[in-house]
Amino acid sequence: MSLEQKIADTLQCLRHIEAEYSPAIFANSYGAEDMVLTDLIARNALKIDLFSLDTGRLPAETYTLMQETGTRYPVIPVKVYFPDAARVEAYVNDNGINAFYESVELRKACCGIRKLEPLQRALAGRKAWITGLRRQQSTTRTEMQIQEFDAGNGLEKFNPLIEWTEKEVWQYIRENNVPYNKLHDQHYPSIGCAPCTRSVAMGEDIRAGRWWWENADLKECGLHAKK
Repeated sequence: MSLEQKIADTLQCLRHIEAEYSPAIFANSYGAEDMVLTDLIARNALKIDLFSLDTGRLPAETYTLMQETGTRYPVIPVKVYFPDAARVEAYVNDNGINAFYESVELRKACCGIRKLEPLQRALAGRKAWITGLRRQQSTTRTEMQIQEFDAGNGLEKFNPLIEWTEKEVWQYIRENNVPYNKLHDQHYPSIGCAPCTRSVAMGEDIRAGRWWWENADLKECGLHAKK
């Protein structure tokens, strides 16, 4: 299938969400895939809201892109959700600022505070949410479908780019002059919190830089885990 057909199919999916699942919202984590969807939503003036999760530990390059996105696409402001300050303070005071390196349990607890609870607030009252997930990104995502019911959050979940390749994502970005996170130019194919993300070497899996000290089968923060 050509990229042009995949763009048309993705746009058709987004229009279907807009028409049938309003109010819907798109989770923008400012990765390359999310910037493709941001551009498509803005370019076609779709009535789909956008949000992002500011964990408080994002790389400087991600904050730069946040600002650039607001300037480039002023018609679709991205609402930012922050973690509960009291819960962050308790976690750090009880476990240490970088306790997530010590165990999977402590890492998931940090993700729960900084990502999952804010996500629940972002999705409250919505009929559907949209992500930039692709099947090729991870072994944990190979079975994902373009539309799934998110039982944990009680709403439909759409992954419009599920069949796109990495090459197609970057072709769209180049051809449409879409802003992107400059860490991608430093061999960061997948970008999360700064202390939990590193660059990858030639030939490594694209998710190898996320929580690199853990087993590959565990590399999800919980945002996309099936419950």
